Amino acid sequence: MHKTLAMLLVLAALLTGCSGLRVVDSDVQAIATLPAGAGTLAGARYRFERLPSQAAQAQFPRLEALAEAALARAGLVRDDAGARYSVQLGARVESFYADPWGRPLADPWWPGGYGHLMAGSYGWGMGFGYRYPPSTSYRREVSLLLRELRTGQVVYETHATHDGPWSDTDNVLAAMFDAALKDFPQPPPGVRRVNVEIPR
Repeated sequence: MHKTLAMLLVLAALLTGCSGLRVVDSDVQAIATLPAGAGTLAGARYRFERLPSQAAQAQFPRLEALAEAALARAGLVRDDAGARYSVQLGARVESFYADPWGRPLADPWWPGGYGHLMAGSYGWGMGFGYRYPPSTSYRREVSLLLRELRTGQVVYETHATHDGPWSDTDNVLAAMFDAALKDFPQPPPGVRRVNVEIPR
């Protein structure tokens, strides 16, 4: 009896622990173009490089802070004075109303319904499973270019995309930068799915 109770308590604790995490699943493509004999990118020293359009964005230092933490976990070192490489960042966040399956709604303000024809239903209307107001979903992208300062050559390029319901953009972008730098500096070829767990 006591063993059964103990096992139930352990199981409950595990389930509670699991429910405190969520998975940010990103589609990642990374390409390393370091020339043969040029050494390794592990431990590379870098500084951030901003485009003129990025320099005026008040939120860009926050984006750099998120990327800097991910770069440090990947083994790179920020060294503005002694950098051999520059890092150029990109990020985009779009929000849209979504149906119960996470698909963008064609027109959520269509009179009498959502402007989205449900499979198995007829005409326009709220339909089974819809809610009002509709759920908001987010499409996010991050990119990172590592460029050798002396030659201007891009030696590492990576992109990550993620669609999801969470509104805490900073936490999701931080996970996406971690995903984008997965397997640095020798990423596998092609697009792959990378899951990163973060707190709820």
